[in-house]
Amino acid sequence: MESQAYPVVTDTSPTRPIPRVRGGLPVLGHALAFQRDPLSLLEQAWRAHGAVFQFRLGGREVVVFVGPEAHDAYFRAPDDQLSAREVYQFTVPIFGKGVAYDVAPERMAEQLGFLAPLMRGGPMHAYAGLIDQEIKDYTARWGDEGEIDLPVVTNELTVNIASRCLLGEEVRTRLDTGFARLYHDLQRGINTLGFFFPRLPIPGHIQRDRARRQVASLMHGILAERRRTGTRPGDFMQALMEARYTDGSALGDEEITGLLLTVLFAGQHTSSVLAAWVGIDLLRHRQYLAPVLAEIQAVYGQGQTLSLDTLKSQMALEHAVREGERLHPPLIVLVRKALGDLEYHGFRIRAGTLAMVSPLLSHRLPTVFKDPERYDPDRFGPPREEHKQGTHVLIGFGGGRHRCLGMHFAYMQIKALWSLLLSRYDLDLISPSPAPDYGSWVTGPRPPCRVRYRRRPAPLGPNV
Repeated sequence: MESQAYPVVTDTSPTRPIPRVRGGLPVLGHALAFQRDPLSLLEQAWRAHGAVFQFRLGGREVVVFVGPEAHDAYFRAPDDQLSAREVYQFTVPIFGKGVAYDVAPERMAEQLGFLAPLMRGGPMHAYAGLIDQEIKDYTARWGDEGEIDLPVVTNELTVNIASRCLLGEEVRTRLDTGFARLYHDLQRGINTLGFFFPRLPIPGHIQRDRARRQVASLMHGILAERRRTGTRPGDFMQALMEARYTDGSALGDEEITGLLLTVLFAGQHTSSVLAAWVGIDLLRHRQYLAPVLAEIQAVYGQGQTLSLDTLKSQMALEHAVREGERLHPPLIVLVRKALGDLEYHGFRIRAGTLAMVSPLLSHRLPTVFKDPERYDPDRFGPPREEHKQGTHVLIGFGGGRHRCLGMHFAYMQIKALWSLLLSRYDLDLISPSPAPDYGSWVTGPRPPCRVRYRRRPAPLGPNV
């Protein structure tokens, strides 16, 4: 199936030229237009050329695949045809050598296989209680009313939550003594310039590298202490300490550190900005906030506590999160490199070309989503269920074998965060509608994004 989706082209194969986006600058190509307003550039190109087109990004040729059918071919292509590893080398200074995109796809799959069981099933039930406590502890200092910068709050909360649930108690207790600052410096290492020049000695990269060394020292110390004391908590760190490759070898401390950073970014970075967008849109469109509030009261009004099961039952909130993912995908493009000449629908994609899909564009196709510019969470409920028109319609967390490991965890913590905040506080968006910040690799709202809160006389659910 996968090899048929992207067969290798021979010199005698009949092909047609890929439509090219007009304009662009010498050397830079369309890079400035893409950074300034990627949606406008991609949307105009799609309207002019259809499901496949190409443009220049710096000195690189980029072929864009648009729509569910093209997405299927893209995500089903095997790694020896379309490779993520060559593209995401900018993550290696953060995650480290010997893990994730620094190793062969087979090795990466084995490494992520150590982590996947902890991102679904039984462990998720335990995470719900930890998330509940983290949010309550965080908001305990708020008082009865005040103002917050929403993206700052969602970032701090998701760092706390991911650290507690995914990294373990030792790392969580160090957040207030420096780990949060180190993680912030690592986050700054993910930027558009770094995508092309990950080793460029700019201030953000220098801070990134310094933070990476300090995080490694911290993690190695915790690992040594666990081995000395025999402590065996049921967290990701312990799972990696006990994991074995198929050849029977154990993971080294640097591999464990790198994979913990991989799972931290998978469980936090995109969740933070998506959580902010979900709240912004609900506060901007209060007709859709009303059913979410009613649902919280119905689910928790009789004293139920927050759990994985209660969160799964909150479909109005789930649809709001999906609509946030549709309109504001944290990763606006996903990129791979063609390792050989490939063919799709008569178009030849040359070896070395970058192949791209764009959730930002594809989630706004009028051929897929009705009135796509309109905020409408109901599009995901029956009978419409617009996201079920194909396998790769909603691709905010990627697709295929490389779908984001932390997707289910992200949905759980975003739903928990907004269940508790909306149960306890009446919220109003003060800032005008924030624009997306395309200068960052993960696209959040451009600051500031001020929200006024007032504590409710009684929460919608007594225990949330």
